[in-house]
Amino acid sequence: MRVVLQRVLWARVFAEGVLTGEIGPGFCLLVGITHGDGPKEVEWMAEKVVHLRVFEDQEGKLNRSLLDVGGSVLAVSQFTLYGDCRRGRRPSFTEAARPEEASGVYEAFVEALRSKGPEVQTGVFQALMRVELANDGPVTLILETERSE
Repeated sequence: MRVVLQRVLWARVFAEGVLTGEIGPGFCLLVGITHGDGPKEVEWMAEKVVHLRVFEDQEGKLNRSLLDVGGSVLAVSQFTLYGDCRRGRRPSFTEAARPEEASGVYEAFVEALRSKGPEVQTGVFQALMRVELANDGPVTLILETERSE
């Protein structure tokens, strides 16, 4: 599982022209699922996201988590995070899980986030989407679960 996390002042997503999710301060997550991702990866990633200390404390240090600041999450499925561009000019997406596998893992991830407290908004799985946001900082991180091979 791979997530691009952006700390945002606000974010919103439109699926086929319709607003499907909108948040104020918090995280915009682009979420990629690979083969074999399951409950272990979902739980690890959800824990990491809500407890990652990337918000400033009173001294300006990155010492507060999403839960500490009462932030929200916008989670958008993004199979292209597993695009391999090392060869040729067209990315290969063989490392991305097939939609029928990835959909359930993505939904489980969204539910795992919600169970930990923050408001969670989403896009629409497998739809053509437009994401708009104001990156705060900017703070952008790439999170990835361990691959068990």
